[in-house]
Amino acid sequence: MNQPQSQQELELLQNGDLPKCDTHLVHLDHVRSIQTQILSSEQAQQMAEIFGILADTNRLRLISALASQELCVCDLAALTKMTESAVSHQLRLLKAMRLVSYRREGRNVYYSLADSQIINLYTSLVESLY
Repeated sequence: MNQPQSQQELELLQNGDLPKCDTHLVHLDHVRSIQTQILSSEQAQQMAEIFGILADTNRLRLISALASQELCVCDLAALTKMTESAVSHQLRLLKAMRLVSYRREGRNVYYSLADSQIINLYTSLVESLY
């Protein structure tokens, strides 16, 4: 069961002031026009998994570093003050969700955000904070 996310939601639940329809009337024209746009259960599950991966401070910090340029594990560890092992672990999770990609150059591996959509998502979220 979902927990209330804000103090305002908690107050609404406690006061019983939840908005609701006075009459039960389904607006079929609205339902039909939106029905093709709503996420399928499978799509919603995939998005929930991605948002779950992003719901971690360390992974978001890694993404913020990679939004600027590609970096190796050593650079990411120094930037985030994490161990290289911890950074590698987080990068494995991000890679499994196809949020980051990598390339080898000799013995070094450089990570970057997987595509422009990930960069746009990150940028949009950062801009919405300010």
